Amino acid sequence: MSNPFHPYDADRPLRLTCACGQHASAAEHEADHAGMQANTTHAPDDVPPASAEQLSNDYLEAVLVRALFPQDALRRRFLKAVGIDTARAAIASLLPIASLQAMAQEKKPLEKNDLKIGFIAITCATPLIMADPLGFYKRQGLRVQLNKTAGWALIRDKMLNKEHDASHFLSPMPLAISQGLGSVAQPMRVATVQNINGQAITLANKHKDRRDPKTWKGMRFAVPFEYSMHNFLLRYYVAQAGLDPDKDIQIRVTPPPEMVANLRAGNIDGYLGPDPFNQRAVFDEVGFITVLSKEIWDGHPCCAFGFSEDLIKQAPNTFAALYRAVLEAAAMAQEARNRELIAKVVAPTQYLNQPETVLQQVLTGRFADGLGNVRTVPDRIDFQPMPWYSMAIWMLTQMQRWGYIKGDVNYTDVAQQVFLMTDARRFMKELDQPVPGPDNGMRKFTIMGREFDPARAKEYAASFQIRRAAA
Repeated sequence: MSNPFHPYDADRPLRLTCACGQHASAAEHEADHAGMQANTTHAPDDVPPASAEQLSNDYLEAVLVRALFPQDALRRRFLKAVGIDTARAAIASLLPIASLQAMAQEKKPLEKNDLKIGFIAITCATPLIMADPLGFYKRQGLRVQLNKTAGWALIRDKMLNKEHDASHFLSPMPLAISQGLGSVAQPMRVATVQNINGQAITLANKHKDRRDPKTWKGMRFAVPFEYSMHNFLLRYYVAQAGLDPDKDIQIRVTPPPEMVANLRAGNIDGYLGPDPFNQRAVFDEVGFITVLSKEIWDGHPCCAFGFSEDLIKQAPNTFAALYRAVLEAAAMAQEARNRELIAKVVAPTQYLNQPETVLQQVLTGRFADGLGNVRTVPDRIDFQPMPWYSMAIWMLTQMQRWGYIKGDVNYTDVAQQVFLMTDARRFMKELDQPVPGPDNGMRKFTIMGREFDPARAKEYAASFQIRRAAA
């Protein structure tokens, strides 16, 4: 496998090979296509894979070259005229590329290099997963063991028992754990939102004439966990249709990998679940996608990457390195041009263990919905990592609405304790990633046509007619 970074066209998609797949490196591909046939050879069968450090060095060099020659035509004429080796030497005489590359590799000493990270095999965890095979962890000096875990209760317990150093979480879980909801209280922190959107309501094929939620009375639905956006979004959606989710439908907690089998067996009528299992139901011809979660709340958070407070205090340099690795992976995952490559990378057994075509449909947003349509929704799933305080505040309003939180709660205090938005902004700036506003973290959102203003969260929480009666 050759270097996936095309060295002098950083705006091209990342590939597993050079652009045409016939060269030992992307540099040789560039030279060949610039007319310098004498400087290129086709790749032998035993070309070793590029190291993570080499990928990083090549990418830095690419950025510098593109900065000097921003126009494609000018850059190509220069390369054709002098050749790649001469170009590199000339640029090195002007810019300390080697020093910059070395600086990019410099890290503060890590308190611990070996980390165990838990994850559930769903596409929400894409940045966390792809950071392993694509070398993002290694570039930060980390040796990460990704532990595929069977369910969310086990994810929680392994973090509480300190069997994992960090973990894939459902975004509401650190809020719940920190307050002792459903478990012993232990401070947990959200470093990044792993994904936005990326869920759907899937129904069994026999319900193709019952797509209107007003007709769902008596139906049985699965969600992956009580403290999940899936649970809160399903409740919100059916309540907006006039149904009481605690009385008019049944909601069962079901591990995501078991959802399709339960749908096939008739144990449930549908689920609001994570991908790839919505698309897998279509692939297996047992269900259809009736509503994407982005159609309920476009840009909603789903999963998160979290740490215990102990790791942050006891190993701050390790925490920072892990933070950087996941942010870099998220930045790559945001680019639509990289999604097909990412589908290949996360498909294997040790990761998602899914057909590549299923993952491509989810990640690229071009998919069959099981109703005879091929839909194109590029942001069906996205990977914007900012952990907005207002996201946490909305979750807390729904926990209170449905009786998971008893009594008053200071939404803002809890959100600012658990969601590390300040850290996210700092590390994104260090990595030269765009940092969205507003700076105070109180971004407004629209859910099913209704604006959520975090500054008026208590009024919002009290405004719902359908809610669980206070105990």
